Amino acid sequence: MATIYDVAERAGVSIATVSRTLRGEDCVSESVRMRVLDAAEWLNYRPNRVARALAEGRTHAVGLLLPASLSNPFYAQLAESIVQSAIPWSYD
Repeated sequence: MATIYDVAERAGVSIATVSRTLRGEDCVSESVRMRVLDAAEWLNYRPNRVARALAEGRTHAVGLLLPASLSNPFYAQLAESIVQSAIPWSYD
């Protein structure tokens, strides 16, 4: 699994520049941004969700407590509605 360090090395930039680029900050020049994004794509870089959760102090997860018996279809509909409502907010 590629890391931000791998992307920085391949693009020939600092880790901070990779971080700024991936966050979409506009303080990075277009040519550097393209190098970083190309390197990330070539390496198949994906952000580490655990590291991000630790850094942000947020997990982007929603817990749902349901009764032991799920025979009532209401609970399936409830769970599906919650999932669909949470997707735009980047929750799992």
